[in-house]
Amino acid sequence: MSPPRVLFVCLGNICRSPLAEAAFREAAARAGLEAETDSAGTGDWHIGEPPDRRAQAVAAAQGLDISGYSGRQVSPQDFERFDLVVAMDTQNLADLRAIAPPERRDRLTLLLDHVEGREGASVADPYFGGLEGFDATWADVTAGAAALVAKLQRP
Repeated sequence: MSPPRVLFVCLGNICRSPLAEAAFREAAARAGLEAETDSAGTGDWHIGEPPDRRAQAVAAAQGLDISGYSGRQVSPQDFERFDLVVAMDTQNLADLRAIAPPERRDRLTLLLDHVEGREGASVADPYFGGLEGFDATWADVTAGAAALVAKLQRP
């Protein structure tokens, strides 16, 4: 069986989805789960840019360097390449459903759908707030990443 391939998606790919990608990579490594992962945005505003400096600071506080990540927009090929396309919020999930081929829509999910009791909840967008919003986002994405890793390890 090939390693799972997971794409994390938010709006601009500079806050939530790079943090989710980093949290998932870390959780998968701790669990011994081999996986391929990436992140992208539904919008095109930050293509080629590194993550927001506040996202980098929150990741760095956890010993993770995301400065080399580069913003990109979701592409049609992503729906073929990835086994799971994980949205950070309900609006991005709706946007993904609108662009995904009908036969690939079963690959779409919300990150917090994997956390018991948080199904249907969105990871709040911290972009327009302060650093405390990024801390809350980190808490959400680490909970989601850990739950997703646990789910992927089940036979």
